[in-house]
Amino acid sequence: MDKRDYYEVLGVKKNATAAEIKAAYKQMAIKYHPDRNPGNKEAEEKFKEAAEAYDVLRDEKKKARYDQFGFAGLHGGAGAGGFSGGGMNMDDIFSMFGDIFGGHFGGGFGGFGGGGSQGRRVYRGSDLRIKVKLTLNEVATGCTKKFNIHKYVPCSHCNGTGSEDGQTQTCQACKGTGAVYRTVNFGLGQMQTQQTCSACGGEGSVMKNPCKYCKGEGVVQGEELIEVDIPKGVDTGMVVTVRGKGNAGRRGGVNGDVQVLVEVQEHKDFVRQDQNLIYNLLLDVPTVILGGQVEVPTLDGRVKIKIDPGTQPGKVLRLRGKGLPAVQGYGYGNGDIIVQVSVYIPETLSKDERKAVEQLRDSDNFSPSQSARRKGCSKFKSLFE
Repeated sequence: MDKRDYYEVLGVKKNATAAEIKAAYKQMAIKYHPDRNPGNKEAEEKFKEAAEAYDVLRDEKKKARYDQFGFAGLHGGAGAGGFSGGGMNMDDIFSMFGDIFGGHFGGGFGGFGGGGSQGRRVYRGSDLRIKVKLTLNEVATGCTKKFNIHKYVPCSHCNGTGSEDGQTQTCQACKGTGAVYRTVNFGLGQMQTQQTCSACGGEGSVMKNPCKYCKGEGVVQGEELIEVDIPKGVDTGMVVTVRGKGNAGRRGGVNGDVQVLVEVQEHKDFVRQDQNLIYNLLLDVPTVILGGQVEVPTLDGRVKIKIDPGTQPGKVLRLRGKGLPAVQGYGYGNGDIIVQVSVYIPETLSKDERKAVEQLRDSDNFSPSQSARRKGCSKFKSLFE
């Protein structure tokens, strides 16, 4: 099913403020919250859709790329290896956005953000960032890259729980509240401050028997081989996000993501300009005078093009559709190869060559006419306008 426009999902205009976007998301999420719609799959999908839209529109950089390029330009992937903010699961949503709901639904959102009486805290693993270098040919066709990543993985001994037996006990430091309070005296009275309990991390309970292998963290150093699908048409600076393949979350928490930064290598023949490829065709003097057929490179191999007699330096020829595709089809077909004609002038001549050129110079046909001079002057003038 095609994605809906994120502004349409939240019911806001494109010039909506951050506060309006946040308020709209809050209203949508409350309406479709799982606690209010138990067992309703359609409501659950709308709940996820609203969270995905908010995840993009709340971030200035993501929002700017979305406004300019649509789903194709987002800083992140559609699932594993794409460019939208999709692929969010319920744990992602509760852990990322639960704080904006305050007291709504009691332990619903709160249970994923705090501890103590609000419920067990869910940790999120950190994201990993790697770089991939691509050739223009790989950009043109898309490709799959494999990476062996060193990261935190769930402890196999305790299945990521951090506990030997799953038993917990009330934290003595905070007495199960998940918070500690401190009273500060100052000249006119007292002020009480509240902080998350450092002993239990705000959960209100601690493990009786922490896992001896992971020291109660639930994660250990490991590695994983992952595959990343790189879509066609990507460019340097774009990021492909692989959801859930980053560092494992502590004590059975939510995994982070892997962000793959794209770097496109320079090509020996082409200079890239968005979807177009620019090629400098350097011709000899006889060919531009007499015309003929010459070969030019493409990403699929070499092709022959016709050079008309009297072709002027600076003329532009196009091989339509031989350029690069748009990212995930955002655009209309492939770009072009733009062939710019330039002429090679030898720096040294033999005696016979010099004599032949001098004879040509004396010919009226090799002297520019007034119309040709005016045309050349107009082209030169346009460079400064």
